[in-house]
Amino acid sequence: MKIGILQLNPWINDIEGNALKIEQGAKEAFAKGAQIVITSELALLGYPPRDLLLRKQVLNRCVKSARRLAENLRLLGPVILGCPWVENLKVFNAALFLEDGQIKTWIGKTLLPNYDVFDEQRYFTAFTKDKVVENKWGKLGITICEDIWNDKEFWQRAFYPEDPVAGLANAQVNVLINLSASPFTVGKQEVRQKMLAYLSKKYSFPVVYVNQVGANDDLIFPGRSMVFNANGEMIYRASSFKEEIAVIDIYTKTDFPEKGKIPREEDIFRALVLGVSDYVRKCGFNKVVIGLSGGIDSSLTAVIAVEALGPKNVLGVLMPSCFTSKESNEDALQLAKTLGINTYVLPIEDIRQSFVNTLHPIFRGLPEDVTEENIQSRIRGNLLMAISNKLGALLLTTGNKSELAVGYCTIYGDMSGGLAVIADVPKTMVYKVCKWLNREVEIIPSRVLVKPPSAELRPNQKDEDNLPPYEILDKILEFIVEKNMEPEEIIKLGYEEAVVQKIYRMVRIAEFKRKQAPPGLKVTDRAFGTGWRMPIAAKI
Repeated sequence: MKIGILQLNPWINDIEGNALKIEQGAKEAFAKGAQIVITSELALLGYPPRDLLLRKQVLNRCVKSARRLAENLRLLGPVILGCPWVENLKVFNAALFLEDGQIKTWIGKTLLPNYDVFDEQRYFTAFTKDKVVENKWGKLGITICEDIWNDKEFWQRAFYPEDPVAGLANAQVNVLINLSASPFTVGKQEVRQKMLAYLSKKYSFPVVYVNQVGANDDLIFPGRSMVFNANGEMIYRASSFKEEIAVIDIYTKTDFPEKGKIPREEDIFRALVLGVSDYVRKCGFNKVVIGLSGGIDSSLTAVIAVEALGPKNVLGVLMPSCFTSKESNEDALQLAKTLGINTYVLPIEDIRQSFVNTLHPIFRGLPEDVTEENIQSRIRGNLLMAISNKLGALLLTTGNKSELAVGYCTIYGDMSGGLAVIADVPKTMVYKVCKWLNREVEIIPSRVLVKPPSAELRPNQKDEDNLPPYEILDKILEFIVEKNMEPEEIIKLGYEEAVVQKIYRMVRIAEFKRKQAPPGLKVTDRAFGTGWRMPIAAKI
């Protein structure tokens, strides 16, 4: 049985454009010998469509487009299409079975995730009927994404009362098919692969997993569609972070070459490149602007942008003040030269002094503090936004997850922008990714990787004046943000009580800043995006 896999990059709400891409992909797959073709989850609308699912016109357009697609492919073969479906005023996350020019039947998603970035119970009704499609190849078991993530033996617990895969095994299906839109997080691929291999071996049926690729808002989808034979052997894995159309005979023995494990640094970098490329393109931009400070965060952001968009579409702006070191300017210009991007140097000292003079009647007699530091950041933010407006270039912010977590950033200053590229990358991982980039040729000036990190907003400033070393900070933040641990639990692990309490408080009081930050690309298990729903006005 030869199955065509359409690992495509949909544009949310471009229903007609997505349909054309699916049609062209299906024709290519059938031409290669496919007997049936499968898309990813909600491929016709794009995932996640969020509140578009509340609009009747959108749902109607999807169904009309699906019917046209069935008609256009009627002479080629059946297609299992990811598409929302409405029945009895209820909306289902569905897989439509297109054959002979019509929608023959449909099967809905049973397990509706409602955690982290997922909010499917807001939109969909759980499907509780038979999930089997019978045709000349036997019984096809149809599942959608979360439906396969509930094997109590693999996870050593059950997340939902029902296990659709076990039900399909009892129905003696010949093959398990899964339409997915499973987002990227670093390290998740290994878990996903082990789980699929476990299911195919446990139930002795082939597993076909088709995943979405591309980025939509804060979520990045890696692709990496997979096929396992009935022995639990992987016989196909699609490319990472790019579209791919393949035809796989699911009953072949494994001849899939074992590939070495992808370094986490590379995985994060490639994911962020796709995230920037798709966000810029799908929001209607073709170029970006970045504030270059000579620091490691803006350096990494610039490299990602150039890889995603090409050097001619990236503009770097240096905005030195009297506190900016000569070395920082040199490093920023050297990076720009290496990357081949255009730069402007806009000194802000005169503007800064003008702010100080204007505010003097109100500030007279008060000591200088973070207020004056923030003025510099906000001047830079204003200049960058003006450039963004005038040139039609999306402003990329350069702050990392560690800074965003503790509020070590300036609202309306360095937080200004349209996309926070590395907002989910901890500072220690920023260094690791940069060292990986420099593994063969120096891209980021070596001095950037060794000098103490500093915002350079006052004389001789260092990040460690206000924060513990990032190796300690990032570990504590992991416990707080990703593991939901309380200070007392972290202290018991051997961390200094005063440090833990300080960091915990900083995380809580910075919530108002994060609510006003631009969207950030998600690469860890828990980011400060759609999956982070903390109150602002809450007692610490």
